[in-house]
Amino acid sequence: MEVAPHLKESLNKNFFDFLLTFKQIHGDTVQNHLVVQGVELSSYLPLYSPAMDWIFQCISYRAPEILLTEMMERCKKLGNNALLLNSVMSAFRAEFIATRSVDFIGMIKECNEAGFPKHLLFRSLGLNLALADPPEGDRLQILNEAWKVITKLKNPQDYINCADVWSEYTCRHFTKREVNTVLADVIKHMTPDRAFEDSYPQLQSIIKKVIAHFHDFSVLFSVEKFLPFLDMFQKESVRVEVCKCIMDVFIKHQHEPTKDPVILNALLHVCKTMHDSVNALTLEDEKRMLAHLINGFIKMVSFGRDFEQQLSFYVEARSMFCNLEPVLVQLIHSVNRLAMETRRVMKGNHSRKTAAFVRACAAYCFITIPSLVGIFTRLNLYLHSGQVALANQCLSQADAFFKAAISLVPEVPKMINIDGKMRPSESFLLEFLCNFFSTLLIVPDHPEHGVLFLVRELLNVIQDYTWEDNSDDKIRIYTYVLHLLSAMSQETYLYHVDKVDSNDSLYGGDSKFLAENNKLCETVMAQILEHLKALAKDEALKRQSSLGLSFFNSILAHGDLRNNRLNQLSVHLWHLAQRHGSADTRTMVKTLEYIKKRSKQPDMAHLTELALRLPLQTRT
Repeated sequence: MEVAPHLKESLNKNFFDFLLTFKQIHGDTVQNHLVVQGVELSSYLPLYSPAMDWIFQCISYRAPEILLTEMMERCKKLGNNALLLNSVMSAFRAEFIATRSVDFIGMIKECNEAGFPKHLLFRSLGLNLALADPPEGDRLQILNEAWKVITKLKNPQDYINCADVWSEYTCRHFTKREVNTVLADVIKHMTPDRAFEDSYPQLQSIIKKVIAHFHDFSVLFSVEKFLPFLDMFQKESVRVEVCKCIMDVFIKHQHEPTKDPVILNALLHVCKTMHDSVNALTLEDEKRMLAHLINGFIKMVSFGRDFEQQLSFYVEARSMFCNLEPVLVQLIHSVNRLAMETRRVMKGNHSRKTAAFVRACAAYCFITIPSLVGIFTRLNLYLHSGQVALANQCLSQADAFFKAAISLVPEVPKMINIDGKMRPSESFLLEFLCNFFSTLLIVPDHPEHGVLFLVRELLNVIQDYTWEDNSDDKIRIYTYVLHLLSAMSQETYLYHVDKVDSNDSLYGGDSKFLAENNKLCETVMAQILEHLKALAKDEALKRQSSLGLSFFNSILAHGDLRNNRLNQLSVHLWHLAQRHGSADTRTMVKTLEYIKKRSKQPDMAHLTELALRLPLQTRT
């Protein structure tokens, strides 16, 4: 049709000549030859289909609808030959076939089944009706006529091939009642002798069509035969694929949270099937996919203001999905969110009942986190859960989370696996500790454990941790600790948690507290200076210069430079940063300009004298 459209007329003529001689197939001569060759007519006739389909496709290409009417008339004259009728339905546009569906059904009924069974004709008609809609008034009649023939088929393969095609038509045009009838009929035909084991692709196809048309899962799971239909998928790999399809549609089309018990019970069963398929040989990508689908379900479950029921659901989910770490992580986040939602509803003023509830949420998280494998996952969840406990005034629970995080730091390995590649862990540990310090500012001291107990514990862990030989991360962390201790020495802290008294309220600028804070500062600064000396011995001059300037900037930003010792130290660090010509001159110039500009602000006159003591050295 693309390269030789002028041949269409001769093709038409040759085809009509062929139709005149086609009846010879049923004559004695051909029949006798078939008997001699031992070939059944049902095997011989389909050999004509490829040629006839091709010729019909050429003839019907951009042909008007009237040509279909002409072809139907010719089929009737030939005694409604099934092979010819099948090629007509395969070649012409689906819209033309759908409009005449009732006529085609009448012709199919009249066909001689010898050699070409009627169920193949109904299958071809069904394929057209999956693409185009018949007149509305004819739809039920068409389904009834087709299903009368399909349901009588004895061969399971013939039956399921037709049922698969017509299930699309049923789902498109009818309600759950008719779909339930179709599913029941399929179960009835495919269960004897476990015929379903040879037809998983067709059964999968039927399920996909059903869930593609029923996005309201409360309706879908009220179809009585839907779950029994799922039970026919007894091969695990196929069963899991079907469950994945169901969950994928649920996540895409379920826009509102649900607490419908029918949906929850059914989808818990589906998710449990997916989860239980995980074993030691399951690929990481597959685990991620299954976890994503299960998490999508968990996020869509909401019992509204019935928070206790919500927590009970999370407890049940934890027991069911314990082998997928991302699901456990999602559950911990969900429980923390539930605690914060409780706080929001109570506007921060917990009653005895809600206080007990948020403590139960904290207990859930505290019990679940140790079962996780990823060490930074555990560290971050301890920190996050501790912050949630603190926000809900659960001070002892918050302390427990923070202590657990501190005790876990020594277990951080030197290398961690990220997306299949081994990478150094120190940068991740550094990031975690920075976040941790920000939280420790507002955590009040436990009355039985002394001043700055958690900070001291963390410093001991950092001191004992085995850092990389050529790494300065330990000193960077100590610098961040100085920032924390500086913030803790203020009369009023930079930020607070509502209804939680931080150390600024507890101690009220008490001189003993400030003295303890200063002692810690001196200890940390001694560690930093010792490291700077060690770098000079190792001739790591660039690192020494960079760290020296960084320490100088920390003192400038967080220290009181009216203190003579601190002032003197800052001058030494300035000189150290420039020694051996290792400093970045541009950075030094900008730093000095900043000091001079700041010295003009109120109460900053002492910086003028400091600026005079900070010379800029040239590289020469």
